[in-house]
Amino acid sequence: MSGLAGVVVGHANLAAALISAVEQIAGAEHGLVAVSNTDCDRGTLEERILAAVGDRPSVIFIDMPSGSCLFAAMRRLAGMPGVRIVTGVNLAMLLEFVFHRDEGVDEVATTVADAGARAVGLR
Repeated sequence: MSGLAGVVVGHANLAAALISAVEQIAGAEHGLVAVSNTDCDRGTLEERILAAVGDRPSVIFIDMPSGSCLFAAMRRLAGMPGVRIVTGVNLAMLLEFVFHRDEGVDEVATTVADAGARAVGLR
């Protein structure tokens, strides 16, 4: 597998819970890291996100299309080479990431966003 990282940023325990579900389905080798906004201010959240990204090409998965998690990621990562931010994270996106993380960051970001959109439906 490549060094492409997936950083899941969310409120409370959402990121860890989503990663736990990925592990149950796909196994432990997934390249995903959870970051929570629990008990931190904006600066601390920004630092948590930066630490999770490190110097690796990364797809950042944000739980909401607006709010503290997105603002922290955008403030520190927007325009950074090798980093793409995708909002509205869901399990389908993360599974797609796991199975395509050997591709380039731009391709993976597009693939996971498409998979996430296809997973939302009304029945």
